[in-house]
Amino acid sequence: MTKTQTVLRTALIAGASLVAMTGAAHAQTAAQTPEQQQARIEALEAQLQALSGQIADLKAATAASLKDVRTAQAATVVSIAGGKPTIASGDGAFSANIHAVMQLDAAQYYQDKPLPASVTNGRDLNSGTNFRRARLGVDGKVFKNFDYSVLLDFGGAGTDGSGTLQEAWLQYNYAPFKVKVGAFAPNMGLADVASTNGSLFPERPSSSELSRGLAGADKRIGLQVQTVGERYLISGAVTGAKAGDAATNDEQLGYLGRVAFIPFKGYDWLVHIGANASKIVTPAQATVGGPYNVTVSDRPELRVDGSQLISSGAIDSTGARHYGVELAAQKKNFFIEGEYFDITLDRRNPAAGVTDPKFKGWYVEGSWVLTGEARKYSATNFAFDAPAVDKRFDPKKGQWGAWELAARYSVADLNYHERATLAADRVRGGEQKISSVGLNWFPNPVTKFSLDYLDVSVDRLDAAGLQAGQDYQVVNLRSQYAF
Repeated sequence: MTKTQTVLRTALIAGASLVAMTGAAHAQTAAQTPEQQQARIEALEAQLQALSGQIADLKAATAASLKDVRTAQAATVVSIAGGKPTIASGDGAFSANIHAVMQLDAAQYYQDKPLPASVTNGRDLNSGTNFRRARLGVDGKVFKNFDYSVLLDFGGAGTDGSGTLQEAWLQYNYAPFKVKVGAFAPNMGLADVASTNGSLFPERPSSSELSRGLAGADKRIGLQVQTVGERYLISGAVTGAKAGDAATNDEQLGYLGRVAFIPFKGYDWLVHIGANASKIVTPAQATVGGPYNVTVSDRPELRVDGSQLISSGAIDSTGARHYGVELAAQKKNFFIEGEYFDITLDRRNPAAGVTDPKFKGWYVEGSWVLTGEARKYSATNFAFDAPAVDKRFDPKKGQWGAWELAARYSVADLNYHERATLAADRVRGGEQKISSVGLNWFPNPVTKFSLDYLDVSVDRLDAAGLQAGQDYQVVNLRSQYAF
């Protein structure tokens, strides 16, 4: 019991006793002599004086306690929980978290030799290493209801970067709504919004990259409004160019949105469904009077070599759109998810007989955590993250972290009327199919190693109708540290 509580209790008991004694005094007054009445009055006055002193002590103790509370609120708290350095005010209204990500890939490509002369793109894929992500940033909270993040990235695709602004945003939280503005990756799909630190494979499925690249993707400047409930998420955003893009005469303008639900859920299982869509209403125009080009392209789910083996090429368009559907399920340490995407470009001033190209893609992936942990389902963005690590790596205790087997099959088809007699109607972007298997090891919550095998098949015709695609295999080892 605290000092304040002790004083308060004593005062209350004394007050109650005083009231009881006063009532009894009135009842007995008639039966007492004047001397007895005077003695009783003096006793009551003494108790009243003692009670007044206790009340004064109570005020002093309360004032001291309030002072202690205010001092604690103003104090700065420094911690490094989970490997992440954090500075925060005592009342939690302000905080700054330093975070970093290191993802180093080392890959060996296995290609047929010699390749046909018609294969001009990716004839000699680069076996080697690449810092896919090398990020350093700070995020936190200001005035309780505002979140912020600033993140720089020095990694790259095939070669390390010189440092670019990955994200810089401010978010206002007014439950259940969140309003975000700045440069960030808008919420636009199951694979899109999942953290790359906990992903099953080194890269997102190509079909997800193709769709998110229209009006979303990393570094996109925009305004997003999102609301999240226990079993639903609704998000919408208006977006423009990406941070770091060259200036244009007309900057791109787009819209995108996502809805996700958990229709069924149990103690150790759940089912996820969702849908997403985006629309470019004004493509960027790079030169005065020039085309409004839209390009749909991606690398084959690994960035050690930066070659893009499938691409629609630049298509002069009045706009573009996509829609996608999501489905996922989890039961204890088993997990599976998949998405389907449909993409359409609206040609600008097409010639007679030339139609709007349509592309599609899909993937399915899943995992089995051998050590029994379950992948975490984020109630913030409705996507799956890395599994918890119940027994962190410690050989002395016979603990080896979390181990996970993963598999994926993905298809991205950027061919449209590729054999049409009218050349202007053809889009020979290529069809890419990738089968992947991997083993992920999480020694602790901030460290990850993954060994992956990818079997890639690209079917693409060149302008002369000759095969410009190829089949190859690649083994990749990723080392990661992220906090």
